[in-house]
Amino acid sequence: MTEEAAAVDVRLLAPGEEHLLERVAEGVFDRAVDPILAREFLEDPRHHLVVAIEDGTVVGMASGLHYVHPDKPPELWIDEIAVAPGHRDRGLGRRLLERLFARGRELGCRSAWTLTTRDNLGAVHLFESAGGAGAVSEPLMFEFELDDHREA
Repeated sequence: MTEEAAAVDVRLLAPGEEHLLERVAEGVFDRAVDPILAREFLEDPRHHLVVAIEDGTVVGMASGLHYVHPDKPPELWIDEIAVAPGHRDRGLGRRLLERLFARGRELGCRSAWTLTTRDNLGAVHLFESAGGAGAVSEPLMFEFELDDHREA
């Protein structure tokens, strides 16, 4: 890890800390953070958000969800991970992921998993460097629209 990356604070956000998402670097989230959704996310004990903060600005994030099932031990699903373009290749993605893994372990999760595509080379490299094993076959994802309201 570079000295520059070590100066970045990587932390798990807690309920009531949504104000820390008011300043976010370009490229960290897909859209502007909605304060109401941020509060709802952080208040849900199964949702987890780890952020990298430099000089009061969020420059990276990793989100996950731990879940249980009647016939399986708890698992951690890594939903998204992103680092602002100017902060990549400094070890922040790995630090975010490791902190999210630590949260999963604290909650008794026995495994963690995520999906990406083979052409997302940054993600593939990150997940392999963190000890992840790629699937032998390509996953197939299906999306279902649950809301008839569509943006025009």
